[in-house]
Amino acid sequence: MAVLVFAESLTGSIKKAALEAVTYGNLAAQALGTECIALTIGTAEGADKLGQYGASKVYNVAASDDFDSQVYAAIISKAAEQLGADCVVFAHSSSGKSLAGRVAVRMEAGMASAVISVPTAGNFSVQKGVFSGKGFATYEIKSTNKVLTIAPNTFRPEASGSDVAVETLAIEAPAARVKVKEQSTVEGIVPLPEAELVVSAGRGMKGPENWGMIEEMADILGATTACSRPVADVHWRPHHEHVGQTGVAIRPTLYIAVGISGAIQHLAGVNQSKVIVVINKDPEAPFFKAADYGVVGDLFEVVPRLNEALKKFKSQN
Repeated sequence: MAVLVFAESLTGSIKKAALEAVTYGNLAAQALGTECIALTIGTAEGADKLGQYGASKVYNVAASDDFDSQVYAAIISKAAEQLGADCVVFAHSSSGKSLAGRVAVRMEAGMASAVISVPTAGNFSVQKGVFSGKGFATYEIKSTNKVLTIAPNTFRPEASGSDVAVETLAIEAPAARVKVKEQSTVEGIVPLPEAELVVSAGRGMKGPENWGMIEEMADILGATTACSRPVADVHWRPHHEHVGQTGVAIRPTLYIAVGISGAIQHLAGVNQSKVIVVINKDPEAPFFKAADYGVVGDLFEVVPRLNEALKKFKSQN
């Protein structure tokens, strides 16, 4: 009996989501009275540091770095069997979501996705948000094996242990059925699902030529930029920046929405942010009802002044 955590890597390095998953795995293992084991596949620089976040053992399986959910699911389910793990944890990332269902089928496991609580001992129940975050549901998993994905930015990585030597786990990977012909990676920007600070804008910007002030604010704060769906649809911004129910669902620590009215579909994908700041000239904009802080004003006046204030604050601190 053990909790096995799949620790994702990106361009060969361990992702922040992996640190969250291992931190959660350690808490789950403590609650269940067992140990937390981390598993990496392919190149995973810094895997030994997973021990700092609660993994008592770290294993690596040699395989292609080209992600193939069928191959990776086969490896992870075999690893769980080999290591005696009856609970497998994934980050609720695009990779984690594509793997969790496949692994659950292979292990004949019950599954809960995007959970926000540590499983209870005895009846193994976990909580997750439902109805676009407006409510909570408790799921009890009764099968012997369990598979979980954890909601992003719910459990902060907490380093308290020490590095653990990475051991090689001998598992023969099945032949890939998908051939990766090309990969493109945006460098130097924290991916939206992992971003703790996000500056987002909508059609109130009036055109892509005005996005400089948004990028400037993001640069000052060290934030990731995002946008509403209409903006992506008219190609003012790339589609990978589209956040909301129909785009990327995010849970950052700070979400600043500029010139976004706050349609239900947009709110559903961002309303789990810890702090929401809205800047809009329409005091009746629905987004203000979900905001922690709101500024009613012309964004073309407010944002430049806010940027100057932020720069001044940073220079003095």
